[in-house]
Amino acid sequence: MSWNVTTGLETDQLDGLVARVHRVLVEDRDPPVVPGRLWALGLYKSVVLVLFLLRQNPVQEAAAELFGVSQATVSRRWTALLPVVEKVLAGHVPDPTQVSAGRVVIDGTLVTTWDWASEGTAMFSGKHRDPGFNLQVAATLSGDVLAVSAPVPGSRHDMHAWRQSHFPEAFTERESIGDLGYVGSGMRTARRKPPGQERPAGDKVYNQSIGRLRAAVERAIAHLKDWKIIATRYRGPLRAFPLVARTVTALTFYKKGW
Repeated sequence: MSWNVTTGLETDQLDGLVARVHRVLVEDRDPPVVPGRLWALGLYKSVVLVLFLLRQNPVQEAAAELFGVSQATVSRRWTALLPVVEKVLAGHVPDPTQVSAGRVVIDGTLVTTWDWASEGTAMFSGKHRDPGFNLQVAATLSGDVLAVSAPVPGSRHDMHAWRQSHFPEAFTERESIGDLGYVGSGMRTARRKPPGQERPAGDKVYNQSIGRLRAAVERAIAHLKDWKIIATRYRGPLRAFPLVARTVTALTFYKKGW
């Protein structure tokens, strides 16, 4: 059976991922673990289930019904296997300083979450009028994801999130392009309209050229959000989201053959 739509991976990629997870869980354990005694679905379908949760972001009850297990089983498979998937794919995430010598386009995106009462103020983005995490994304001019930052609370501005990320050091030798939210960062940005004056014709042409270049990072963010767990509202514990973001980043590179 093909799981391409369910997982977002080609069959050979999925097979390779399951084999790596198997090595971590079975061959690297002493004494070895027998997967059949642990996984009600079997190891293969358990990995498929985790990828399905990342790719489609269903509620766990719906996933349980589709896979013929209980919601508690779905929760246990998710908790046990997500860190393993991230671990085995971490090597596919490239060092951004070594994979491209060209210009870099940077933007932030909000991954919305439930409005957790205990942290609602910190998570609430005034710009988007929604709670969530701010992720900084760097892309090449061809629209490929180059790097994804660790998440910060959605209340923080893009400039703050950028400064908290590894991007300033990673791209210090390259020309970076951003929107007006990054004015003062040293990036190339559009030009603001002079107060009380008409925008000069030259500025209009310049801003249009910047806008065309910035479209690359929008395409990269769209590819990242093929994993619906960060495109639609994230429902899990907030403390677990950094692991989710790292796993989705690794899967994005793995899918592209890095």
